[in-house]
Amino acid sequence: MKNINNQAAKSEKVEVMALFNYSRIPCQPLYYRKAGEGEVEITETIGARIKFVGNSAKHIFQCVAGKLSCQLEFDTASLAWTLIEG
Repeated sequence: MKNINNQAAKSEKVEVMALFNYSRIPCQPLYYRKAGEGEVEITETIGARIKFVGNSAKHIFQCVAGKLSCQLEFDTASLAWTLIEG
């Protein structure tokens, strides 16, 4: 993902509180937290998709947190969330 200035997007591991259920949307991120910082509420989930990589899958969520547009990725192999800003 590149921003308007053609700079590489910044990614980092984050903690995510997500709602998992069995409805039309099986997972919905509610907020994320960077290390040493407070919670950031996800105000809107714009889209979601799955990308298969080897024997695992990455669940990718396009989100809006306030005025920030970002992407959250959940890796099913490592069970880690990554925030991609940019």
